[in-house]
Amino acid sequence: MQMMLPRHQRSQGAPLGRGAADLLRIIADPSTTVFLTVHEGGRRRYAYWKPFDPATGRGGGYMALPVAECDALHAAGRIVLGDPLVDPGKVTYRVRSAPARSVRGNTVRQMARAA
Repeated sequence: MQMMLPRHQRSQGAPLGRGAADLLRIIADPSTTVFLTVHEGGRRRYAYWKPFDPATGRGGGYMALPVAECDALHAAGRIVLGDPLVDPGKVTYRVRSAPARSVRGNTVRQMARAA
């Protein structure tokens, strides 16, 4: 089973909302590995592993990210998908922030910090 997802071009000058900026911070964090899993029936799940934090007593599990907002970031060209890893019943992609390119003189990371 091979599912191909379209590659999108970055929309020029589209401002990030608060939720999208927070998601982009998570995805751009080098210590956080985010994946998109597309199951055979078409169900999609963006998620990352959150390690256990003994100071807060939280973490130690997979954290799901909002699919609609992540799909919007992908459609806007703000995130890119890596090569597919095909398993029976699902395809998994590594999710990364799009390479920082100039958008009206600002990089994507500068825009995410400003939001």
